[in-house]
Amino acid sequence: MIYLDSAATTFQKPPEVSAAVRGALRSLTTPGRGAYPEALQAAETVLACREEIAALYGVARPENVVLTLNATHALNLAIKSAVPRGGRVVISGYEHNAVTRPLAALQAEIHVADAPLFQEAATMAAFEKLVTPGTSAVVCNHVSNVFGYIQPVEWLSELCRKRGVPLILDLSQSAGVIALDLSKLRPAFAAMPGHKGLYGPQGTGALICGEGVETAPLLEGGTGTMSVSQQMPDFLPERLESGTPNMPGIAGLLEGVRFVRRNGVETLCGAERRLTMLAADGLREIPGVRVFARPGCGDQSAVLSFLPPAGDVERLGDALGERGIAVRAGLHCAPLAHRTAGTLRTGTVRVSFSAFNTAEEVRRFLSAVREILRDNPEFQP
Repeated sequence: MIYLDSAATTFQKPPEVSAAVRGALRSLTTPGRGAYPEALQAAETVLACREEIAALYGVARPENVVLTLNATHALNLAIKSAVPRGGRVVISGYEHNAVTRPLAALQAEIHVADAPLFQEAATMAAFEKLVTPGTSAVVCNHVSNVFGYIQPVEWLSELCRKRGVPLILDLSQSAGVIALDLSKLRPAFAAMPGHKGLYGPQGTGALICGEGVETAPLLEGGTGTMSVSQQMPDFLPERLESGTPNMPGIAGLLEGVRFVRRNGVETLCGAERRLTMLAADGLREIPGVRVFARPGCGDQSAVLSFLPPAGDVERLGDALGERGIAVRAGLHCAPLAHRTAGTLRTGTVRVSFSAFNTAEEVRRFLSAVREILRDNPEFQP
């Protein structure tokens, strides 16, 4: 199989990740629940995972790294900590349902900073107009999960600081892919999955909490500390972590983050961006195909969407799958992004890359797209 769906989950993992998962099943129990070696080693693994994520993002205190089940879990924690029911929130035009659905559940007053794809100045102007004092929070993804658009979060963080508005960053498509120093940006929260660019297993993620921010648990339960109290602890990370942690997942995530730090985010990003450019250039050569990328793929990560000349995008995705090429087609759980880009009616076909893809795989993908479009009248205008 040629796997080009890393924006959903990186399928190929470093060998250390699977080895760590297997090892955890054999040798780790639950941290904070005993003083025997297997429990103590589990606690050391959890701490090491926090420390590696903190080091990757310039976070001074590892205890501010809360381990979650995924980015959706992390975003819900952040949003429901920062936004009161009915609060005023500003979001980008490219947010995922993991942001918009929690806000809808809170009956938030949502203002969308609409801006065309890959137009940074327009994005800045939209946010500058809408981010006003009294706004409960600004929520913005660093990279669109549909189009790979890298949004100007460094500029946005400065705007939010000047106007006294908490910033929640969704790093779902940039964690492990694009370098970011949170000690300079100082968002209120930064949410990320473990199973994408950090190369951990599914069922892992993290929420990085800013210094002094108010937090609200989603779940109450055992933390292994302060058991007499019937209130959740008032300190991190225990305040936002209850119940038995996913030790096989955390052990695997630890090795995934170590892989990213060992290879270097910039190195990984450069290799993936070259594959994105190769795919975009090749798709542009196919008559009638619409490619959502600028020449050179500036302001874009390793996520690329395109449309066939005609026909249903999911049928094209299925046809590629039948040839052993894994892509994703449809709305990608981000109808707002498609509405902003004008593709809500059709959706798109999305390809996305990881450290384990090659130029030869991209060439085989391009050849398959040409053949499918040529041989099937439904895709011809």
